[in-house]
Amino acid sequence: MPVEFRLEEVAVRAHPQLLASVSIVCLQRIPVTGRLQVQLLSRELPSSSSGQYIFPMGSFETRSGPKDKVVLVLGATGTGKSRLAVDLAAYFDGEIVNSDKMQVYDGLDVVTNKVTDEERAGIPHHLIGGIPRDAEFTASDFRREAILAVESIVRRGRLPIVAGGSNSYIEAMIEGAGREFRRRYECCFLWVDVQLPVLHAFVAERVDCMVGRGLVQEVRGLFDPGVVDYSRGIRRAIGVPEMDRYLRAEGTETDEEAKARLLEVALDEIKANTCKLTCCQLQKIHRLSTLSGWNVNKVDATEVLRKKGKKEDEAWAAQVACPSIEIVAKFLQQTITEEDQVAEAAAQEAEQFALVTKENRPCLMNETVVLAATTTKAAAALVTAGVDMVKVASTTVAVVGATV
Repeated sequence: MPVEFRLEEVAVRAHPQLLASVSIVCLQRIPVTGRLQVQLLSRELPSSSSGQYIFPMGSFETRSGPKDKVVLVLGATGTGKSRLAVDLAAYFDGEIVNSDKMQVYDGLDVVTNKVTDEERAGIPHHLIGGIPRDAEFTASDFRREAILAVESIVRRGRLPIVAGGSNSYIEAMIEGAGREFRRRYECCFLWVDVQLPVLHAFVAERVDCMVGRGLVQEVRGLFDPGVVDYSRGIRRAIGVPEMDRYLRAEGTETDEEAKARLLEVALDEIKANTCKLTCCQLQKIHRLSTLSGWNVNKVDATEVLRKKGKKEDEAWAAQVACPSIEIVAKFLQQTITEEDQVAEAAAQEAEQFALVTKENRPCLMNETVVLAATTTKAAAALVTAGVDMVKVASTTVAVVGATV
């Protein structure tokens, strides 16, 4: 059965000779193979009195001017997301929006690894604390509050930088509410990655450092013997449920050696659960990087975590900070026009189609696929999205469909 698409008519400036023979297309999913194919309908494109052609595409909107820009820093816990966000904000005059679901709560600064005042380096941070510790703060709540923060940063003429490890919250902001965020903002995704063996060793060592900074005292201050539910609010944070048995033993006549063993077990559980969290975070990032429009730029911080002191700072600058600054600088220099946005939307519609052969001969599958490239920039946008095009004698542009 044909897959239904809500079509909107979008005015596209184009040369008449390029679009003269283009027809409207209809996507159809083949039940057996799951492939998408395109069927041409015998209908010519209408044109308006201004000479613009009306080109039917998928559900999207254009804007009268360039989109505002947002940088998003992804990565597993312990990879250096906050550090990179501060570096980028200092370099590009930005402000940071936290996207860690535990750091939005008041309290437990050590347990949740909130950036310290020194680490913030004078950069404004949003959504760090402010939510009562027992309140529910959902992905929808985050989307609402984060968008308000981004809007306020943009109004002040500064660059919003969203950074944190709660990828489900980031996805809710980008993809939720009918992809409203997508229509308003252009996104640059940076992924700070570290090889898992190195990362796991680092986060285990970091837990020991957190103990030295007061982790046990923080959790003790939150502990309530009458509370057994660790599924709400900040009590969900890794480092809180694991300490329950030890803290309950503190109020009993349990001998000190047994208490020490319980503390050791609790810390081992915190380390193990943190390592599990990093694996889950990486799985989500890998999935997000395959979504439409998530062109993720990966920087590798593995060598940074292997070094200490001055050599660590040198490795950070060379392998993480400087490459990221170059990526963001290029992103900010790009000008996205209305015409480019139409092409971007067309690319998103077409990105599930495969490339033509390297000999520039279309390898058609089942049905001929024909799309129009309205300008050179539009063609470039489609190619960037992974769709090759070939001009044929009839001045149409053939694109080959792929399996999905």
